[in-house]
Amino acid sequence: MSNVADIVDVLKSRFDAEAAEGLDLVFQFDIEDGDTYHVCIKDGACDIVEGAHDAPNVTLIMDSDTMVGVMTGEIDGMQAFMMGKLRAEGEMMLATKLNELFPPQ
Repeated sequence: MSNVADIVDVLKSRFDAEAAEGLDLVFQFDIEDGDTYHVCIKDGACDIVEGAHDAPNVTLIMDSDTMVGVMTGEIDGMQAFMMGKLRAEGEMMLATKLNELFPPQ
């Protein structure tokens, strides 16, 4: 997985429906040097859509290298946040659920 499009393609296969039971959330990824995607999680289902959502619960803003690194586990998300490589808007604590919903392979 070397780019954001590859990561987005693989996310759905990594989705843990059991971890998403009862949730109704929207995660948005604003890739500064790329596209925007949003991930809708609702009652154990996952839908990944290109483009911005009207009202995401949390928006994660980063460049494509950071996105690839965080999603592949090469970069720790909290460390990227502390270094300013990853910004979050909205309900920031929801970002910690991503590893549960999309466990690394």
